[in-house]
Amino acid sequence: MRNRVQHSQRHAPDPDLAGTDEAAARSEGSGGVQSVDRAVTILEILSRRGEAGVSEVAAEIGVHKSTAFRLLGALEARGLAEQAEDRGKYRLGFGVVRLAAGVAARLDLVQQSRPVCRRLAEEIGETVNIAVARSHFAINLDQVRGQAAVTAHNWVGQPTPLHATSSGKVLLAHLDERRRERLITAAGLERFTPATVTAADELRRQLDEALRRGYAVTVEEYEIGLNAIAAPIRSHEGEVVAAVSASGPAYRFSEERMHELAPVLVAGAADISHRLGHAG
Repeated sequence: MRNRVQHSQRHAPDPDLAGTDEAAARSEGSGGVQSVDRAVTILEILSRRGEAGVSEVAAEIGVHKSTAFRLLGALEARGLAEQAEDRGKYRLGFGVVRLAAGVAARLDLVQQSRPVCRRLAEEIGETVNIAVARSHFAINLDQVRGQAAVTAHNWVGQPTPLHATSSGKVLLAHLDERRRERLITAAGLERFTPATVTAADELRRQLDEALRRGYAVTVEEYEIGLNAIAAPIRSHEGEVVAAVSASGPAYRFSEERMHELAPVLVAGAADISHRLGHAG
């Protein structure tokens, strides 16, 4: 991998959006951001205080009571706030739990995978990463360096292209065809090195091969001199929710070496999946 990602192209301003329409858009955008900021602040107030009345909320965020009441009503409609019995006070609603579940799932994935990643990094000797799909990128959530990895870039939190990384290929391979094609179309098949796959038919062939093998490899496709291999991680329901990868310099972590170590990585992925409740 490398220290940057080419993000989606910036679109030129729409020439039709001018004059009154443009002014209205600016006004609406400014007001929308302010409302979002106030709503988030209210959630923070309720989290800190436990309960708070309309007057207390209004005073703390510096708005009229009617504005605070309207914002609380919007949060209540979404289940993010609720009235505490008949006392006229508000508290956080259970909708917050629903939102937090997404973060909790990622935290659980990292916690459950960490000991396995340490073991894999020791056995393979290279850098091991856990990645999930977000939008049309693969995002690395955790990284463990192997003994042989004297220096390695920290990829945690970095978006990387799905079509040019081993984790990305694994995540793409296990999507239904319609969603897979949508993501490929949205991201495009940008060339990062001479070895990057930029033909859709070739990428589809490699994704089918990854399904048959149970793992995917990339040979200097995202960064010259860097190879990687990845295997799928499944949830308790059997859905592929992440990928575990091992990456290293091409002179040491050759394509032949990756295929030799594939059973070790696949077994590690199965171990993580088991820790997440997958019975397969």
